Amino acid sequence: MTEDGLDPIATMLAESGDVAVLEVPGRRTGRPRRTAVGYVAEPDGSLLVAASAEHTQWARNLEAAGGCLVSLGGTRAAYVAQRLPDDERGPVVVALILRYGTPAERLGAGPAFRLVPRIGGATA
Repeated sequence: MTEDGLDPIATMLAESGDVAVLEVPGRRTGRPRRTAVGYVAEPDGSLLVAASAEHTQWARNLEAAGGCLVSLGGTRAAYVAQRLPDDERGPVVVALILRYGTPAERLGAGPAFRLVPRIGGATA
């Protein structure tokens, strides 16, 4: 693990922009939690992400917080998280598979989110 909590491969992928790093406060501790996730960029600037299971911690934290900081390549910006209805999850999973190839086991069994850039939101 690197000092930011990501493994070295996730760090390399995040630096290249191949994956997004979500920073979300923990539901109980409030401490920032970072995780690398696959994403699909939409024409409106939003990002689509999906969790592998309903109990995935990053997804539970994201839903509780209602937003996150996203590091993508060399940029970092605030996003509002919108949980998508179950009937919209399938197309998100398909888009992720088309972008990344073979899915991780159980991809799409958990919630999917649209991350919308927060206008005038904090960036670092």
